[in-house]
Amino acid sequence: MKRNTWQREAVREALDAAPGFVSAQTLHAQLKEGGSSVGLATVYRALADLATEGDADSLQQDGESLYRACTPGKHHHHLICRNCGRTVEIEADEVEQWAKAVAARHGFTRAQHVVDVFGLCAECSGGAGSATA
Repeated sequence: MKRNTWQREAVREALDAAPGFVSAQTLHAQLKEGGSSVGLATVYRALADLATEGDADSLQQDGESLYRACTPGKHHHHLICRNCGRTVEIEADEVEQWAKAVAARHGFTRAQHVVDVFGLCAECSGGAGSATA
């Protein structure tokens, strides 16, 4: 575990306050706006460490790493709105069963997975909740 410096704590607090997944650059800009002197390289390192330690979720979107604070130790997946970034954690049970069944059907064992489902939330799809993409 890395030493908890004031810079790292500032990044953790900013990530906790973020409404969904954010990039390191967005988080850095928010810290700067708040008067922090934390450098961009420090933000990248802190986010990578938080993700490695399980204190943050990380995903790739359009070639960029995005991060979100999460509850450590709880395996879960996400529904992520492509428009506003709203993120909902979904329990792993159904995804786990599906992943194991697909792997077994193709003769794979010890399968691991990362699942993030992207779509439009009810608000961004006009409240219908049934928009197709």
